[in-house]
Amino acid sequence: MEDNFKRTTGCGLITNLFLNKNVYLAGWINRRRDLGNLIFVDLRDRSGIMQLIFNSDINIDAYQKAQDLRSEYVIGVKGTVVERAQGMTNNDMPTGKYELHVQELIIFNTAKTLPFQLDHIDEIDEELKLTYRYLELRAPKIQKRFAIRSTINFELRNFFMKHDFYEVETPYMTKSTPEGARDYIVPSRIKPGSVYALAQSPQLYKELLMASGFEKYFQIARCFRDEDLRADRQPEFTQLDIEMSFIDEHDVQALTERMFKHLWKKVFNKTLETPFKQLTYDKAFSLYGSDKPDLRFGLKITDCTNLFADTKLKFLRSTIHNGGKIGAVHVRGHHFSHKELDELENDAKKMGAQGLLKIHFNKEKPESAVAKFLPEDFFKRVQELFPTIADGSMLFFIAGSYKNSWQQLGKLRLILAEKMQLIPKDTFNFCWITDFPMFEWNEEEKRYVAMHHPFTQPQKGWENFAPNQIKARAYDLVLNGSEIGGGSIRIHKAEMQRKIFDHLGISQKEADEKFGFLLKAQEF
Repeated sequence: MEDNFKRTTGCGLITNLFLNKNVYLAGWINRRRDLGNLIFVDLRDRSGIMQLIFNSDINIDAYQKAQDLRSEYVIGVKGTVVERAQGMTNNDMPTGKYELHVQELIIFNTAKTLPFQLDHIDEIDEELKLTYRYLELRAPKIQKRFAIRSTINFELRNFFMKHDFYEVETPYMTKSTPEGARDYIVPSRIKPGSVYALAQSPQLYKELLMASGFEKYFQIARCFRDEDLRADRQPEFTQLDIEMSFIDEHDVQALTERMFKHLWKKVFNKTLETPFKQLTYDKAFSLYGSDKPDLRFGLKITDCTNLFADTKLKFLRSTIHNGGKIGAVHVRGHHFSHKELDELENDAKKMGAQGLLKIHFNKEKPESAVAKFLPEDFFKRVQELFPTIADGSMLFFIAGSYKNSWQQLGKLRLILAEKMQLIPKDTFNFCWITDFPMFEWNEEEKRYVAMHHPFTQPQKGWENFAPNQIKARAYDLVLNGSEIGGGSIRIHKAEMQRKIFDHLGISQKEADEKFGFLLKAQEF
């Protein structure tokens, strides 16, 4: 049979169109069950799983060969598709109404016992999975991710072609420019002592393409950054880059929303609601302690500094005196055990907080380690800040500098949401974060650095503000608490670019050495 074997369809593609017809299938044995005169095999290929039956009454040769089959053997079979007996349908499988009565069997290859089970892939040690990466990739869950990624890339190209974009490839090896992370470098054989840098992103090439009159460009680009690993970032990764001429922020955001709406419909068959919500950077940070807030649940942060204006508590009085802030998260409907409260205290300290002040309300009376230091009308004061406060409510306070304490409260709200199971599954909450600061102070270098990158346009009137007051024409797209994209309106005038470099402490000589090609392009 091996010489004549030719697969006719995929295991997961069997439908009623194949009923009572002979087919040839091939793949890996996902599972085998021996019931005496019947041997059941779940055969898997990338399209799905099909149940095979080896029956001694149908074909004794195939049945006898099937005695030797084990998990992950690679086989080919010829058989007839039939409907499963009444009550034997598996509704969890697309092919669960059918089975294949095998007439012929060929074993392409045997397999040793795998070092881990493919259906428990998430429980396996990471180093072991990477050692046998080719086996991990065999898992249906992982293959599904690759299939989704492939479909997304295809639909992205479809979408941008329909919107008159050119797809342009930019070089991987480029001149090193200071863009944020460290570059990976590639020594040059032709010019000893010289190096190329692997592109961190197509950032500068995109701007040059606009200067060249391309107007609309996109690229599914490979990027390289020599930086610490993150949950969603590795040394090399892929991102979608787009660039447009003669537009503003709203044009880019509207196009991006249409793109995501297209992807969600084509890839997941779900309809996204647009337009996406928008929050300024300052508003997002004040309410959620983050510039990438998870909006699938509440637990907003409230500024309680004035609540303690006349406090007798020394550590709070000291915080206020030093210009710090006191923020709180209000929780209702959950009873915290002493163990949970201790864990939350430890979590806060690990984040860098000096402590976590907890106040529980019972019959309008505050219960806390600091209760005796609170004024008699404390509940009434709290009601003005928290209108929904009630018996059983609990407030979690953190005090310190505004930036640090709000970041800690932002992390705390995520921990609380997990503990209280407030985060809904299968919910996609998109949000634009806008009006970012143009610069942020780098304490180590004692200078301002660009919050996004040095090629972002400042907002109108920027010349009249100090560097720490200038807002950027920049925006990030956040999904369920993760930043999944971002962009900005680029500087297109050399004069403005030089002034921004000046704010960043980049001299004219250094700017000409590192970015001379861009400044020249802006003059043309």
